[in-house]
Amino acid sequence: MPNIMHYITENLIPMFRRRLSGVDALPQLALLGLLSGIFTGAVILLFRQAIEWPLDYFLPGRGSEGFENLDILTRGLLPLGGAIALGVLLHRLHIQDRKVGIVHVMERLNYHQGYISFRSMMVQFVAGVGTVISGQSAGREGPAVHLGAAVSSLMGQWMRLPNNSIRTLVACGCAAAISASFNTPISGVIFAMEVVMMEYTIAGFTPIILAAVSAAIVTQVVYGAEPAFSVPALTMNSLMEIPWILAIAVIIGVAAAAFIHLVDSSGRFQHRPIWLRLTFAGVLMVPFAILVPQVMGIGYDTVSLTIHNQLPFWLLLGAGLAKLVITSVTIGLGMPSGVIGPTIFMGATLGGAMGLVGAHVAPEHASSVGFYAMLGMGAMMGAVLQAPLAALMALIELTRNPNIILPGMLVITTASLVTSEVFGKKSLFLTILKSQGLSYQNSPIIQALRRVSVGAIMDRSIHRTERYLPLEEARQILRAEPKWLIVDGSDGPTALMPSVDLARYLEDIATLASEGEVELPETIDLMDIPANRRDVAPVQYQATLEEALNEFDETSAEALFVQRHAAPMIQRIYGVVLRSDIESYYQYRRS
Repeated sequence: MPNIMHYITENLIPMFRRRLSGVDALPQLALLGLLSGIFTGAVILLFRQAIEWPLDYFLPGRGSEGFENLDILTRGLLPLGGAIALGVLLHRLHIQDRKVGIVHVMERLNYHQGYISFRSMMVQFVAGVGTVISGQSAGREGPAVHLGAAVSSLMGQWMRLPNNSIRTLVACGCAAAISASFNTPISGVIFAMEVVMMEYTIAGFTPIILAAVSAAIVTQVVYGAEPAFSVPALTMNSLMEIPWILAIAVIIGVAAAAFIHLVDSSGRFQHRPIWLRLTFAGVLMVPFAILVPQVMGIGYDTVSLTIHNQLPFWLLLGAGLAKLVITSVTIGLGMPSGVIGPTIFMGATLGGAMGLVGAHVAPEHASSVGFYAMLGMGAMMGAVLQAPLAALMALIELTRNPNIILPGMLVITTASLVTSEVFGKKSLFLTILKSQGLSYQNSPIIQALRRVSVGAIMDRSIHRTERYLPLEEARQILRAEPKWLIVDGSDGPTALMPSVDLARYLEDIATLASEGEVELPETIDLMDIPANRRDVAPVQYQATLEEALNEFDETSAEALFVQRHAAPMIQRIYGVVLRSDIESYYQYRRS
């Protein structure tokens, strides 16, 4: 048994990591995607239970969303007290530890190669549960995405995988979280690639699909195979409805632009103390909770009632607009709320309200209110997130009805265009990142460099040596025929030189000695002989090619030596990378 474990740790695991350095490690990525989905599904189950159990126990009536059944005083005090408690909790944390949600996942992907800490995951878990059970206008899907990304990232960090595969694991966690939350595997996959990664790759699809499927299976064991909403059979009654569908798309597009604008405007108070901002958000929530209690919590019970045409017009319109205002303002002020659930609520209620108007104006042509509620849901999600394909896939999977495809495509793309082109709004997540002074680089070149680790292209033909070499030892080194010599100084590697330069020097000095012009030296100074030496800097084995290029720019080094922690205080060098190697690799992959 010890021999088997030694073989696994010394041979199989390093080989597994080495294969993951490139872009063609599909079997290894598939295995990681499967594990990511299983672990994420388990975490999302725990998260949902942490929300639903206390609400089932304390809220009147049956179910975990009956905030409307609370008395007026409790409805007002619950979100205020919850906001104050969250403010005190977050105030005690370092600024970096307060960041949660999908925006934080995107930041970690763009600036930190997808590394998410266990502390960040725990803060998100507590904050996500706290916002919902205290009756804030919140969703659970945004926190779920953070949790899925975090648990998958931590798995990759624990296995010491290359950074390019950790990025893929984060995408797997995001897809698995959406799949587990809604029981919609396809939309989970598209969401991860369209919203979070902002790229589509053939190699990325397989592990992300496996993650979404395995997470859905895990949650179906507990919640069953039905999607998040029970949707009746829906169909468009007549092509005469298309003008009204376009009108609804425009209205939803305007509402989405207003939502993004309010979040951005409220975010200008980020310099204020977090406890003050969240307390103010709690105060703002009080009148909404008293007058329109439907906005409290996730609100999927209201969405379900809307789909089944059980709510009047003014309640639908009022609840939709109230949800839009209070959610945008509180999120902008720093409330750690999810945004996907509120967009579904807003789209469903506003779409349902417009469906009632259509039924009143043209009852002979109008489809059901549920039909318009589902279209509004997809349109709002697509416009706010600027993710039309993810929204369409969610619509199809939630309805399980192909009749929704044509009107769904029309309403989602039109609403998204109104938000982005008429009002000039980017997706909500990119808008929040920009307000924090951050950008999200997703050019094809950068994405290509992020998909490959330095371990895939480094030159392993190296020999590490001291600066001063005995003559016989120099000859011995050359017999092994390394391509590069890494010259050590007092503080580690100081230069890289081709071994052919040392061979040429030995040949020249031997010729001169045979002619009697010089004596053979006992010791050779590798920093003194004629050679094409390059300044070097370190780069970690897990680093991507993008990180390597950044290291070249920051250090002005001419070569990077690839190292990894072999033991505490011990760094082992595995190879070297030149800037020309990265450029050649990228040109080869493009051709």
